Amino acid sequence: MADNANFKLFIDGKWRSGANDAVVALVNPATAEEFGQVASASVSDLDDALKSAQLSLQRWSETPARERGASLVRAARILEGKIELAAAALSREQGKTLAEAKAEYARAAETLEWNGIHAEELSTAISIDQKRKIVPEAIGVVAAFTPWNYPAVLNARKLAAPIAAGCPVILKAAEETPSAAVYIVQALQEAGIPAGVVTLVFGSPPMISEHLLGSPIIRVLSFTGSTPVGKQLAKIAAVNLQRCVLELGGHSPVVVFEDADVAKAVSAISEYKFECAGQSCNAPNRILVARPIYREFLSKLVQTVERIRVGLPDDPESNMGPMANARRVEAMERLTKDAVERGARVESGGKRIERAGFYWAPTILSNVHPESQVLREEPFGPVLTVAPFDTIEEAIESANSTEYGLASYIFSNSPDVQQRMIRSLSAGTVSVNYLKGVSADAPIGGVKQSGYGYEGGVEGLRAFQNLKLVNTAHVLEVQ
Repeated sequence: MADNANFKLFIDGKWRSGANDAVVALVNPATAEEFGQVASASVSDLDDALKSAQLSLQRWSETPARERGASLVRAARILEGKIELAAAALSREQGKTLAEAKAEYARAAETLEWNGIHAEELSTAISIDQKRKIVPEAIGVVAAFTPWNYPAVLNARKLAAPIAAGCPVILKAAEETPSAAVYIVQALQEAGIPAGVVTLVFGSPPMISEHLLGSPIIRVLSFTGSTPVGKQLAKIAAVNLQRCVLELGGHSPVVVFEDADVAKAVSAISEYKFECAGQSCNAPNRILVARPIYREFLSKLVQTVERIRVGLPDDPESNMGPMANARRVEAMERLTKDAVERGARVESGGKRIERAGFYWAPTILSNVHPESQVLREEPFGPVLTVAPFDTIEEAIESANSTEYGLASYIFSNSPDVQQRMIRSLSAGTVSVNYLKGVSADAPIGGVKQSGYGYEGGVEGLRAFQNLKLVNTAHVLEVQ
């Protein structure tokens, strides 16, 4: 737990400091001031975590799925009762507005509940015919890694599905946002999840990942983060043939056709893009607009974005808070400078906001050269590019031009255009006249360099099960 913003590890059912008493300082991104610390795990802490998780595997996997599910539903109710406190802590640590933090915790509770409700159903044997069936079984201990941008919902995802499937989880959460992990783990603990089933550690990412994935006790790697880090972890996991679920980077396009409702498209894009200061792997980054409506669209987008109020995250008048750390502001400066040097026009923003903390003005760039860094790498911040297109073929080529394939969005009222774009876009998720499409009951995943495997829905839970085929010479009962 936390005492005056001093966060601890959770190993074998107990909150404790790291064996070496090492800590990492917490920084408020709204003020750039230190306000607390989080314990950092040592190798001996990780060995204790592995041992505890391994010992809990048989007991938890043999616990009836109905009971496992009921524990998750109880945890969801407990978490809902703490949303006000949890959201305030998350807002201070990460910089997102209080409204955004509350909405994120509601999604986290939904994720716990959905997996709890469906635990029994998805653990029941599946009949093929009278002599064959498929028996879902817990795959084993899971090592999960989460980032700082949406830590409440991502921690819930990493924990809920494995727990429902009967798998213990060692969660390595982000040091920048420890409270989002602590509140969820605390809810699971209060809901009756036994010691060893849930472990929470913080500390050096390279050391923790190498040590955990170097152990044959770990059977699944579940990671959300950047593509380069995901590739490195997959290499380590290959040694022990650990199953991987990787949700990696994105650089999502939005294609706005001539028949689209311009006002609706502008409103949806600006609302979603600048949520969490643009620090989302699904954020719409590259806007492609049919040339006949390009000027109208750009004008309305600039007007809308310039009305965004950037301020303290706990101010109810703020629409956008600071970025999470100084590194992100420096990245926005680098990407914007490179684009401008290659001929881009700054339609809005394009600069730091001079105040304490890590603030960058919502930015719109036009006339961006194709080789600009902002079009090649994931910006992960409040920088948006806008460009016209003349044909649907050109739009498809531009939309698919990056190495990423996490999400794509289109705005059109033509069924023919919608269906062609759905078929043609290289992305794990395609949304039509709508942007926010992530929910607990549906799988999300990426293609190309955006990862593989799924989180959410039936597929997300199945990722933590072995599907054992049972054949017999006599008629089987399905249990």
